[in-house]
Amino acid sequence: MEFELSEEQRLLEASLRRLLADRYGFDRRKAHARTPEGWSREVWRAFAELGVLALPFAEEEGGLGGSAVETMLVAQALGEALVLEPWLATVVLGGGFLRHGASAELRAAIVPRLAAGEVLLAFAHTERGATADPADVVTTARREDGGWRLNGRKTLVLHGDVADHLVVTARVTGAPGEERGLAAFLVPATASGLARRTLRTNDGRRAAEIVLDDVAVADDCVLGEPGEAFPLIERVVQEAIAALAAEAVGVMTLAHRLTIDYLKTRRQFGRPIGSFQVLQHRATDMLIAIEEARSMAIWAAMSLDEPDAAERRRALSAVKALIGRRGRFVAEMAVQLHGGIGLTMDYAVGHCMARLLAIDALFGNAAHHLARLADGGGLIRAA
Repeated sequence: MEFELSEEQRLLEASLRRLLADRYGFDRRKAHARTPEGWSREVWRAFAELGVLALPFAEEEGGLGGSAVETMLVAQALGEALVLEPWLATVVLGGGFLRHGASAELRAAIVPRLAAGEVLLAFAHTERGATADPADVVTTARREDGGWRLNGRKTLVLHGDVADHLVVTARVTGAPGEERGLAAFLVPATASGLARRTLRTNDGRRAAEIVLDDVAVADDCVLGEPGEAFPLIERVVQEAIAALAAEAVGVMTLAHRLTIDYLKTRRQFGRPIGSFQVLQHRATDMLIAIEEARSMAIWAAMSLDEPDAAERRRALSAVKALIGRRGRFVAEMAVQLHGGIGLTMDYAVGHCMARLLAIDALFGNAAHHLARLADGGGLIRAA
């Protein structure tokens, strides 16, 4: 398959990379990470001005009508800069639920403000003790006149500490693990009975613990069909996996570039260590792993248009399995070739490793998706 970017896509990528190069060096990133929110509102406004936040939404709703390819390009550039801002939580996850599950009235009320950088979203789905199965939900939604009552606890909600609205998954009927009986709700963070506590993740980002104590939600804030939300949840998670695959490619690219620069400048026995053949071979192995991951990220973006849900599920599991393994390999090689400095948080390679491990863990790690792929008969089913 021939894959060639259009002129508009090249312009988008170049503009975003130029903005990040001018305003998002590693020292500035460390300064952003030390703030209470852990990221920069100023950079977020710059993303809005560039159109990055409006990209995947329809033009008639205040967006730019971008495809999965544009999302892939943005994610890769953000990964290469180790960006901390809540783009994944707001645009890909929260925005995905708006695009695929919200009413036209709800989209009209939120999408323009999201695109302008005025509204932040988060996906409150993961629960303590739950598996990576999207249907493993214990939080309950009880029907009452004019709306719903939510009760439960969510954890590790990415950027849930600053979100203005939370997309909360809950069970209307059935037992944890059953695909039938799930619902999704858009809940204001200021809702009575909702409490949140800020968490700091291993990769330097922020998340939240969310407690829902009889939280009232109106009918017009239901996303999709109550009790039939599993396909919606799975679809948005698959889009997030595709974005994470592209981000991982960006992070791996940064780790490789830093490693090559280090091999050229670090001297041992009177010459650069990059002159030693065994280290050259390891750097080459890193590059091969990155190119494999890049191919899978492109395939992930293309697979989102697959109409067959089972085929799409297999493809995204294959992507997640390979991206997790290649990301871990590149991170380990980068740290080993740097030596002790590679493990410090004062140097970018350590942050690359932390982010790649976090990407592997999100929405099921490589081992989980490899097992899921095997249970489903493999990537290519036998005739």
